[in-house]
Amino acid sequence: MLAKIRNLLSRPAEVRLPHIPPGQRAYAVGDIHGRLDLFEQLIDAIERDNAGRDSSQSIVVLLGDLIDRGPASAGVIARARQWASKRRVEFIQGNHEEMLLVAARKLDAFRSFLKFGGRETILSYGLDPAFVMEAELEDLQRAMIEVIPQDDFDFIDSFQKMVRLGDYLFVHAGIRPDTPLEHQLGHDCRWIREPFLSHNGEFGAFIVHGHTITEEPEMRANRVGIDTGAYVHGRLTAIGLQGSERWFIQACENESGISVQVAA
Repeated sequence: MLAKIRNLLSRPAEVRLPHIPPGQRAYAVGDIHGRLDLFEQLIDAIERDNAGRDSSQSIVVLLGDLIDRGPASAGVIARARQWASKRRVEFIQGNHEEMLLVAARKLDAFRSFLKFGGRETILSYGLDPAFVMEAELEDLQRAMIEVIPQDDFDFIDSFQKMVRLGDYLFVHAGIRPDTPLEHQLGHDCRWIREPFLSHNGEFGAFIVHGHTITEEPEMRANRVGIDTGAYVHGRLTAIGLQGSERWFIQACENESGISVQVAA
């Protein structure tokens, strides 16, 4: 796996390599989906990596989909908020955060939310599993609203559509090609796949995104996808960026536990 990532990094760029502004360093983390165990290990690895580099100011960008599917969404939200109290962390809203917010208001959306990992999120906040499995839809929605703290709803609602840093644009799913960055719709930023994924031209920035699962980071001339399927493959990926340099950090689940690998 590590060799594959090194091969990605060693491929010659088809265009001028994008840059992070001088004196800054960025880390972007792909979709966590309730995998607190992987998230904890990746936080430690990022902080160790950052401490071993120069004194540039560092920023972490979480690319969204912190919640759903995995077993510990509530814990991920709590840990992310704690991390942000100690260092600069920017939060991008993913489609799963959007689904949670809409599900709290609309019953039909709540039904869809449950089908796409929302049930695991509700359970992570401590509701009785038997009740979650047997309750009527309206009762379960009401219980979700009661059990999830309003502070968590407000926190998730504050997540951004995108973050720009130098030549890089950080976004959850992607953007619509041939549309100026300032005119991108939030729905596209959280949900788009095509025509974004197959677009070979410039976007107006180099895009760092999650949302679409690949077993390894997908490096293209105009974008990099770092959703490596934390809840499917047991692999949570971050990319580090400084100047024109790029490197990957991964927390990987294996038979002996969780290991951390860095490809520099």
